[in-house]
Amino acid sequence: MRRFFASFLEVFEIALVAVGAVFLIRTFLIQPFLVSGSSMVPNFQDGDYLLVDQVTYRFRAPERGEVVVFRSPGNESTYFVKRIIGLPDETMEISGGKIFLVKDDGREELKEPYLPPGFSTRGEEKFSLGEGEYLFLGDNRSFSFDSRSWGALSYEHIVGLVRIRLWPIDEIRAFAAPSY
Repeated sequence: MRRFFASFLEVFEIALVAVGAVFLIRTFLIQPFLVSGSSMVPNFQDGDYLLVDQVTYRFRAPERGEVVVFRSPGNESTYFVKRIIGLPDETMEISGGKIFLVKDDGREELKEPYLPPGFSTRGEEKFSLGEGEYLFLGDNRSFSFDSRSWGALSYEHIVGLVRIRLWPIDEIRAFAAPSY
C-alpha cells in the first residue's frame, strides 16, 4: 500500500508541475488563437490556428505591418486579428484606394507588400493618432471591421504579436514585420 501511495504522489506531483507550467506559459508568454472570419484574407483564413507572443511588446513598441491580436473596443472578451497600419503620433489618410502617411512636407504612399497587386482600401478618411494610439486594418479591406469603423485604439488593447500559424499543417509559417 505504501508503494502505491508513493507512486500516486509522484504522478500527482508531475501532473501539478505540468499544469502549472502550461498555465504560466499561456498566461505570460504565448497564447493560442483561432482566426474567425475573413477580414485577414488572403494572408489568414477562417480556422487558422495562431500562436501569439505576449512578451515582445514588453521590450519594444509595435511596428507598422505587424499582425497583432487585440481586445475589441466594445467588448473586452472579444479578440480581433488585424495589421498595424498607423503608429502613435502619426497622421494616416485613406484616399483613392491607397493609404498614405501624412508628413509636414507632403504625404507618402504606404507600400503594402503583404497584399496582392491591385488590392485597394475602401473609404476616404483621415486619422490623427495620439500618443500610444494605433490604427488597425484587416488585410481584406472590403470586408473588415477595423479602425475605419471604431477609430484608433490605445496600446493597452494589444494582447500580442502573431508569430506562428500552426494550422492548417500545409500552411505552417512564422511571421515577421514587413520592411517598408
